Amino acid sequence: MTVYFIGAGPGDPELITVKGQRLIRECPLVLYAGSLVPKEVVLTANPTVEIVNTADLSLEDIISRIRLAHERGWNVARVHTGDPALYGAIGEQIRELEKLGITYEVIPGVTAAFAGAAMLRRELTLPGISQTIILTRHAGKTPMPEGESLPELARHRATMAIYLSVDKLSEIVTELVPHYGVDCPVAVLHRVSWPDQDGVVGTLADIVAQVNAKGFTRTALILVGRVVQPAGFSPSYLYSAEHAAWYRQQATTD
Repeated sequence: MTVYFIGAGPGDPELITVKGQRLIRECPLVLYAGSLVPKEVVLTANPTVEIVNTADLSLEDIISRIRLAHERGWNVARVHTGDPALYGAIGEQIRELEKLGITYEVIPGVTAAFAGAAMLRRELTLPGISQTIILTRHAGKTPMPEGESLPELARHRATMAIYLSVDKLSEIVTELVPHYGVDCPVAVLHRVSWPDQDGVVGTLADIVAQVNAKGFTRTALILVGRVVQPAGFSPSYLYSAEHAAWYRQQATTD
């Protein structure tokens, strides 16, 4: 018996891996985070299996259902939004499974930052602009560890994807401006990849007004950095004539 923590992607039911979709079809018990995972993702399950929305269940309730499945010899598809490794709260579930000696695997998924880049039709790493992406959040009910406050991270001026924090946008702008500048491009993307996805692109100077006008208060991703609206950038080495010549030489010597 195995528990599979499956990344369902950011919303679009087709942005799940083939492996994740197969496991949902095969497992006798499907537990999914219904507050964030569209039901269409789990509708591929066998209609005879048990499908449970865990949105109103506690950790104890979830582990209790998994323990019962374990006793029956059932594999479990535990379906999370995005990628389970990022703000997926799988750590505490894994800790309980290890106490019980229950086998588990993690199946990666598409996280909102990359779906957001696709929505914007942008590359998050551009030569001479940014080669680093910081995935983070603003302090809230979950405090930030020492050294991970936004001002400390912002000193790098890297591309930044800020999750679960659009309700703190005014504070975020105040903390980022000293490092990125008021003219730095920023995008706020609401329900990325869902049928009703929406978003605004502006600068740190005007993004709060734009978001207030849209009424985004949750389920939105913030992308900050010059890559959002690049003024110009150098071509990559990958497609340069120099690299092509080197590759041909290597292929010949091999």
